[in-house]
Amino acid sequence: MLLKLDRQGPLYSQVYRAIRADILNGRTRPGVKVPSTRSIASELAVSRNIVVIAYEQLLAEGYLVTRTGAGTFVAAELPEKLTLVEGDKRARSMKTTAPPRLSAYASRIETQAQDLGFTWAPRRVQLSYDFRYGRPSFADFPHATWCRILARRARQTTIRDLDYGPAEGAPALREALADYLHRARGVNCTAEQILIVNGSQQALDLTARVLIDAGDRVALEEPNYRAADAVFRAAGAVIDNVEVDDNGMRVEDLAARRRSYRVVAVTPSHQFPTGALMPLGRRLELLDWAHRTGALIFEDDYDSEYRYQGRPIEALQSLDEHGRVIYAGTFSKLMFPALRLGYVVVPAPLMRSFRFVKALLDTGCATLPQLALVDFMREGHFERHLRLSRARNAARREAILAAIAKHFGDGAEVSGANAGLHVLMRLRDIPYARTSEIRKRAERLGVGAYSAGPFFRTPPREASLLLGYASLTEKEIAEGIRRLASAVQAS
Repeated sequence: MLLKLDRQGPLYSQVYRAIRADILNGRTRPGVKVPSTRSIASELAVSRNIVVIAYEQLLAEGYLVTRTGAGTFVAAELPEKLTLVEGDKRARSMKTTAPPRLSAYASRIETQAQDLGFTWAPRRVQLSYDFRYGRPSFADFPHATWCRILARRARQTTIRDLDYGPAEGAPALREALADYLHRARGVNCTAEQILIVNGSQQALDLTARVLIDAGDRVALEEPNYRAADAVFRAAGAVIDNVEVDDNGMRVEDLAARRRSYRVVAVTPSHQFPTGALMPLGRRLELLDWAHRTGALIFEDDYDSEYRYQGRPIEALQSLDEHGRVIYAGTFSKLMFPALRLGYVVVPAPLMRSFRFVKALLDTGCATLPQLALVDFMREGHFERHLRLSRARNAARREAILAAIAKHFGDGAEVSGANAGLHVLMRLRDIPYARTSEIRKRAERLGVGAYSAGPFFRTPPREASLLLGYASLTEKEIAEGIRRLASAVQAS
């Protein structure tokens, strides 16, 4: 497949247009199998992720189709109204019309998207043993109960309920959350400090929009959650990475830089992806540093409810005496991601600005799911589900640790197992460069395993895998780890 890029716009758009033109002008005929994304990437000397994005767009528009176990093919019937003549007209138009100028913000987003793809959707190919991280067990969720409550709320909806709701969220849900967060996480706040958002990703975005100007410095953990990095870079921030050890972010290294930071983002209760827990002494050290320097702390408490050893750890925000912490959480891992509800607890002086920005972005989250969630919490279903999930995930955790010990022995080191829904497994004496090969072999065996490398500024020396276990049964975990070990041994 000889492709010629037009050098206009982002690379993935150039690849998309080149393949589309190849199909429209008949050089690649309907029903023909197209080369793999890796082959195209090698031919064009571009990142495979760029070709993957182009292929996904062509699949979505109907130019390509996938056949399980066979590969990707040109569709037998191309989208309506796209004849060869029209295709030629469009191609000529693209050559003669300059692409619109993007804003600096959009350009920074484009740069980030080429690396991350900006999609949380599940992979197209379903694997029998998929250790995808961050995914809860949908089978554990009381689906019938939730549907009953949602339907009841829908039946009770009045004409007045069809109007816009408060941008900051339904008052009843904010009250229920204030009560829950105080009991479960030690968070000190009133309902007036809580803003309902579309998940923790929007909490990050709001924080960047309210606090960051181009050129401001933001400190992030190293390694870190890449989507947080992308949000702050899109806002124009200068990112400094601060190393993480077994106790989380090294605050002494942060303080030693003697720089002015606007925000420092941390995951203190279960560092992502290493799983490190920040102890009390270091938490107090971080809060003292923030108070002295005027920095704000963004605390992402994404899955801290799942703790399996030792007493529950209170949120960093519960120790904050000077209003330096912005605390965010989500229902994506406690309930299900499609709910698209999360929350951010904002220091009182900032709440007005956060509410205004939220109102401008989307005028507020959908009201009906919020009210159903209020009932779900007040009737005790939420905390009952959480207790059950914690017990079941504890059993899954034991299963994955036992399986890794059995099949890898001293060849693997596990971290982050005391909490959360994933573990980080480092493969001793296996270089990081072999990670891709291991993943491919595992996938052929029906196992989804995920490299931890993308979360590091500099890839780790040894191959490291991020293994989520919440969506699998103990039996599936045992078999999946056995197959993964076979893939590692064969690589």
